[in-house]
Amino acid sequence: MNWSQLLLFLLLAPAVPSTTAPTTQQAPQQEALSYLLQFGYLQKPLEKLTNYFQDHEVQEALRVFQAASELPVTGVLDEVTLERMRMPRCGIEDPFNPKTLRYLLLGRWRKKNLTYRIYSYTTDMKASEVRTAIQTAFKYWSDVSPLTFREISYGRADIRISFHQRAIGCSRPFDGPGRVLAHADIPEEGAVHFDEDEFWTEGSYRGVNLRIIAAHEIGHALGLGHSHYASALMAPFYAGYKPNFRLHFDDIAGIQKLYGKRIRPTDADEIPTEPLTTQPVPVQPTSKVPNPCLDDLDAIILGPYDKTYAFKGDYIWTVTDFGINPLMKIKTLWKGLPGNLDAAVYSPRTKRTYFFKGDKVWRYTDFKLNYGYPKLLTRVPPHLNAALYWPVNQKIFLFKGDNYWQWDELGWSNFGLHPKKISSLFTGVPSNLDAALTWKNGKTYFFKGDNYWRVNKQLRTDRGYPLSKSERWMQCHNID
Repeated sequence: MNWSQLLLFLLLAPAVPSTTAPTTQQAPQQEALSYLLQFGYLQKPLEKLTNYFQDHEVQEALRVFQAASELPVTGVLDEVTLERMRMPRCGIEDPFNPKTLRYLLLGRWRKKNLTYRIYSYTTDMKASEVRTAIQTAFKYWSDVSPLTFREISYGRADIRISFHQRAIGCSRPFDGPGRVLAHADIPEEGAVHFDEDEFWTEGSYRGVNLRIIAAHEIGHALGLGHSHYASALMAPFYAGYKPNFRLHFDDIAGIQKLYGKRIRPTDADEIPTEPLTTQPVPVQPTSKVPNPCLDDLDAIILGPYDKTYAFKGDYIWTVTDFGINPLMKIKTLWKGLPGNLDAAVYSPRTKRTYFFKGDKVWRYTDFKLNYGYPKLLTRVPPHLNAALYWPVNQKIFLFKGDNYWQWDELGWSNFGLHPKKISSLFTGVPSNLDAALTWKNGKTYFFKGDNYWRVNKQLRTDRGYPLSKSERWMQCHNID
């Protein structure tokens, strides 16, 4: 019996009652090996079962998976690696270049005007909702490339969309709720299949968002492989519903490498039909979209729903263990809150978030502005640099220049005892900070430029700091 037959036997053999306890590591090892084989990390089966996770080929496959998943690259099967393997994902293999981890191009269409047809619908949504979600999914790609997409209701379309349950009508059977959500064929085959056993939704954090998954699978149907950027649409794992979703730069680079950039009319092409007779209305400058990899922070908080929110200009993004999520306008979450903040802090004690700008403070409970706010700052100077919540004494620390103030939001604070020098409390922390926060691991972090410092329980900067904010927090990497 060769290795592939033995693996299939172990995975499919019926359970046999036994009085002996099962081997605790056998099932996770089989699960991981099956995953590596299914999703293209192991290109050929091993010949032996004994100690196969000590085999160089398996260890190298684990390293590639861990690197592509932005996990510590150890080549060892640990719980974090297993948890990532268990995340809902696309059913297409991950054909990463093991040296560069860049996506591979799977092919391209020989034409740029494509048709699509929805052959069957999910029962979880109205047909009109499904059509809108699919139409929006195609638009993500047509907005950044010269491709056009037109829906047809009869005849054979270039891209054919349908929903399937397990083995019904699909050559690559789905696995029921969870794990594999959808899959697609490469150009110019054109099939896009969704697992009907999932709960498909739109505009909700419940279930699986059809629009985002459809956009991902359409990317495959257009010729894109998977991206190793966790926040990219073409990442293999489903990262959840994003109300203000937009394409990652890696998604855009990939589609434009295949088909070129979208052709837009230039100013020279626009000929006025009549001369101007009045003075032109001045155009208000648009807010610059920040680059999380290059720009300094205005503020950062561990805020509502235990999410890490970073602020710059008029924009906000959430920082996860696997990278950053797409940027959105601050007012999308906190209505009435201005951009270009000086500082922000979330209090786990009261579930309130405080935002500081100039001589004013805004207070929100979750995302709702509290009555009577904004208010004037009267006992601390305007234009603060940073703020953080200190769990040891449940007070909020406010920073400006090389000074700090302690404030009890539920009691009386003797500001006459302040300000005090930052260096008198925190050893190794610079002045004129950009931002600060106490994070979910209980550690306190201070940010300035691209540097950040971590402070331990003795209020000293940990050895080896400062480190790079863009690399460690935003998980930015050099782009080829």
